[in-house]
Amino acid sequence: MRPGVVVTLVSASLLLPGTAPAAAGTPPLPARMADTGGGSQLITAEAPRAGATSGTVTWWDRRGGRWVRAGSAQARFGAKGLVEGTVRKQGTNTTPTGLYDLPFAFGVRPAPAGTTVRYRPVRENSWWCQDTGSRSYNRWTEPRPADCRAAESEHLIGYRTQYAHALIIGFNYHRPVRGRGAGIFLHVNGSGATAGCVSVPADAMRRILRWSDPKARPHIAIGTTGGPTAITRY
Repeated sequence: MRPGVVVTLVSASLLLPGTAPAAAGTPPLPARMADTGGGSQLITAEAPRAGATSGTVTWWDRRGGRWVRAGSAQARFGAKGLVEGTVRKQGTNTTPTGLYDLPFAFGVRPAPAGTTVRYRPVRENSWWCQDTGSRSYNRWTEPRPADCRAAESEHLIGYRTQYAHALIIGFNYHRPVRGRGAGIFLHVNGSGATAGCVSVPADAMRRILRWSDPKARPHIAIGTTGGPTAITRY
């Protein structure tokens, strides 16, 4: 999803592990969720309400049967807020809620030292196809295929700031439904709200990539504090 700036926000600051602890006696967020993907790593992207354009991304490790926070940062969401992923429509500038895997990482810049997840370098001919009429819908392509219009695709190298480092979010990825949305990533902040992705400060993105362990089967859960899109539903 094009990470163009739609709403101007104040600069996001990194929150260090251990800050803003949950209320005494409250289980950590992953322990209150219906599903965490079955692995021992989880990223939660939580907004205070469906119409919000900012919130918090936290990454967690499961150790000794308990979820432990590994890090946290301020996050940005779509300019039109968040919407249930199963009914989302392409081009609405909304971030899809739900629980998703993280198929691979990519970036204009080299992978941070210590990265073990699969990492694809962005090149001049790297595109993400968002053309609903293409056989390559919601896929990385090199080069852009003839049936995927440039106007309906992202030339990844054109977003050097946002796509310095990124993780693919598995929304509508494995069995794409045309028109539901394409190119939903966890990436570096631009200067405002996103067109549907989740974004974090550059240092947080590097930390997440170094932390991610494919053997731990990391997933990302996106949702709100309460209501129909509450993150605990996923």
